[in-house]
Amino acid sequence: MTQPSITIPSSKTTQFYTWQNYRCAYDRLAPDDAAHELPLLLIHPIGVGLARTFWHRFCEEWYRTGQRNPIYNPDLLGCGESAMPSIAYDPSDWAKQLQYFLQTVIQTPVVVVVQGALLPVAIELVHLQPDLIRGLVMSGPPARTLIAKTTPAWQQRVSWNLFHSPLGDGFYRYARRSQFLRSFSIRQLFATSEAVDAEWLDMLKQGAAALDSRHAVFSFLAGFWRQDYTDELKAIAQPTFVALGEQASSISRKGKAETPEERLQDYLACLPNSEGVKLPGRNVLPYESTAAFVKATASFIKELES
Repeated sequence: MTQPSITIPSSKTTQFYTWQNYRCAYDRLAPDDAAHELPLLLIHPIGVGLARTFWHRFCEEWYRTGQRNPIYNPDLLGCGESAMPSIAYDPSDWAKQLQYFLQTVIQTPVVVVVQGALLPVAIELVHLQPDLIRGLVMSGPPARTLIAKTTPAWQQRVSWNLFHSPLGDGFYRYARRSQFLRSFSIRQLFATSEAVDAEWLDMLKQGAAALDSRHAVFSFLAGFWRQDYTDELKAIAQPTFVALGEQASSISRKGKAETPEERLQDYLACLPNSEGVKLPGRNVLPYESTAAFVKATASFIKELES
């Protein structure tokens, strides 16, 4: 079979749409014969320098292995080439942005693929627009304890105000240094230090070059995403696929004693129509274990299409 030839877009080929007067960026990739394939909607993680470029390795491997599904890869507000207003971002804000993107740009049912602790955005999106979600892929979701109890609003606001200050600005300038990015990636994200390569660090440095990108990161660190989503998870009717790293770890002390197998079973017990797998790697499977993650995701999507 002839493999489709796909070139991952550069900034020169970025497409844009307007949501609530904000300019929002995205990539659309598709081989010529993709008319009847389920599209993928990718939701990138939030962190210093992270944006839709996080998914480039995934996209390259997706088409290299012969998949033909169109891919929509947007920058969330506050990230990448999208507008970066100085506001506190809640998961519902990003979910509403993606709902509009679904309604006006994609205009057809998709499989949502979400990375890490941006899972609450995907959960909110599924409930906002269930008719346009055919399936959900969770890559490295956080410990369920983190989204089973709502962090008090006052605590979130205090954290946001602390970050949204000259002290926070200074921290962000420090956090986008190569030494910090490498150290954090080794300690929190990757299974091996060798996997934290120059491509990863260059991507983060370029993504963090705009100081206004700190607002989205600080919103994440303030914990606006830490809400009780237990009932919402139980109400997801769409087929759901959970992929966890064999060395998955938690960003919170609450989840440190939890094994990857326990976390996986916790999600599968909560989701009514789900399956899951453990893959080599730790917390950023689409980047760290790209081939294994693509293979597992493609198999799940083929089941949806059959």
